[in-house]
Amino acid sequence: MKNAHLVRHVKAVDELGNIVEIKMWRLLKPSKDKPHGYKYSLVYIVGGRRVIGYDNAEGKGDHKHYGARELPNSFTTLKRLVQDFAGDIEKFKKGEAL
Repeated sequence: MKNAHLVRHVKAVDELGNIVEIKMWRLLKPSKDKPHGYKYSLVYIVGGRRVIGYDNAEGKGDHKHYGARELPNSFTTLKRLVQDFAGDIEKFKKGEAL
């Protein structure tokens, strides 16, 4: 990615055979829709479908996906972002509502 440095990229398969992928970049210059200076994409894929996603796609700002639902998300730190994402994955595995 131009104008950014990769901070983290992890792709793993969990104990259920589902995919967890985390990509995070530090922007060289913050932008209007990324004032915190980070671009990110975190996904949990079950059976080939994204069931949970956190991202800040161009022009959309910080948001998360639960299935087909898209909701705003407040970004504070990369650490908190990963913690919230992991928490949502655990809720999903337990069958709890997201």
